[in-house]
Amino acid sequence: MRRVPFQRPHERSNLRAMSAPEIRPTTEADLAAVTAIYQQAVREGTATFELEPPDLAEMTRRYRTLIDGGYPHFVAMLDRRVAGYAYAGAYRPRPAYRFTVENSIYLDPSFHRRGVGSLLLERLITECEARGFRQMIAVIGDSANAGSIGLHARCGFKMIGTHPNVGLKFGRWLDTVMMQRDLGEGASTVPGK
Repeated sequence: MRRVPFQRPHERSNLRAMSAPEIRPTTEADLAAVTAIYQQAVREGTATFELEPPDLAEMTRRYRTLIDGGYPHFVAMLDRRVAGYAYAGAYRPRPAYRFTVENSIYLDPSFHRRGVGSLLLERLITECEARGFRQMIAVIGDSANAGSIGLHARCGFKMIGTHPNVGLKFGRWLDTVMMQRDLGEGASTVPGK
C-alpha cells in the first residue's frame, strides 16, 4: 500500500496543479492577459474598488509607470497561460514613504487555490527586499475577502485594521482591510538617503 504524506487542508488543494507555476517578470506581451484578469476582477469582484474596467492602453500606461519607477511586476505562468500577476508600487506619493510599497495580486479565477498567489507574493516580497524597500502594505478590498487576508497572513503580514464602509460597489458598502509586514531589516535600521 502506498503511503501518502500528511498534508494540511490548505496544501491539499495544490494537488490539482499539473505543474509548478513559473514566476517571471511581466513583459508587455503579457499585458493583454493581465488586462483580462483585472477587467474580470473589476466587473465581478470586490477586491478592487475600481468601477470601470481599464482597457489595454491604460493597463500598459500603469505598467510602464511602475517599471519606470523602479517597482517590480511579475506574472505566474501555468499551463502556458498567465495564471495571475503581482506588483508593488508606491504606497503614498510623499517622499517620506519612499521605503514603503503597496502590493497588488490578481489571479485568473480558474487558477485559484493552486498555490499561485503564494508564489507570486513570496517572489514579490523577495524582490522588494532586494530593491531596498522596508515595509509592504496590503490594502485589501472587502473584509469578506478571506482568501486574500489568509494569503497575506501566511506570508507574514499582520492585521493593522479595518476601514469600515469606505467603498460603495454593487450597491453595498465595503470595508478595506489593512495588513503590513516588514521587508528586510524593516525599521530596525535607517537606510541611507
